[in-house]
Amino acid sequence: MKVSLFGVIAVIAVLAAGCGGDGNVGPGQGGSGDLGDTVAIGQVGDTGGASSISYPTISESSGVLPGITVTGSGSAKAVPDVADWSFGVQSDAGTASEALSEAAKATRKIVAALRDAGVAKEDLRTEQVSLYPRTSNDGLSVIGYSASSSVHATVRELGKAGAVVDAAVSAGANQVSGPTLRVSDNRTQYRAAADAAMDDARTRAQALADKAGVTLGAPVAIVENNGGYPMPVYDSVRAAAESTVPIEPGVDEISATLTVTFVIS
Repeated sequence: MKVSLFGVIAVIAVLAAGCGGDGNVGPGQGGSGDLGDTVAIGQVGDTGGASSISYPTISESSGVLPGITVTGSGSAKAVPDVADWSFGVQSDAGTASEALSEAAKATRKIVAALRDAGVAKEDLRTEQVSLYPRTSNDGLSVIGYSASSSVHATVRELGKAGAVVDAAVSAGANQVSGPTLRVSDNRTQYRAAADAAMDDARTRAQALADKAGVTLGAPVAIVENNGGYPMPVYDSVRAAAESTVPIEPGVDEISATLTVTFVIS
């Protein structure tokens, strides 16, 4: 009887050890296969030992609110107050060095004339210097060289632009390009355009909300699209050959575009 009893106890011990030593970890028991919080849904037999079967719980909402997304646009106008000009000279000579020397001499005279006309030193810069050979009609021989040089000038008082052009031409400039008219500081202009774009977006969203029978709330997302570059509304600038070139600034218009999402309820 003793041997049989010990045998039964040994068998029970082996079975218990086998169950406890199983390396497989069930769902919800802390292993790598855990899918989330678990819920105990039952107990086993009469042993009083609790057992649970795990299921992944459903996560909460992603937090995305219902809304209306629209794109609004706006623009603002401003009168240009700055004009950019290019004044150049071309010199011909028998040698390359002579051509460059003549072009340099003429350019210095132009710069001096621009300074005397009121253009600040920091508003003058050399744009380009070039040299190229001049050939005979058959293109087989070099008969001389041409050198050119140009200076970029920023005129910050448009009322003086005509006098500046006259001064440059009188000093020897035989290549004149411009003006490029612009607003010196267009940040205020762009802010006004952005304000108009926001108002346009709200108007569009409100119309959709009214149609859908919902209440429009505050904006929850605003994306600023690429702003437009200043563009002349009309071109009233005409270069004249006579003295005192007239300069009419016209009007610049800059645009802004916003994509806005409004919450609804």
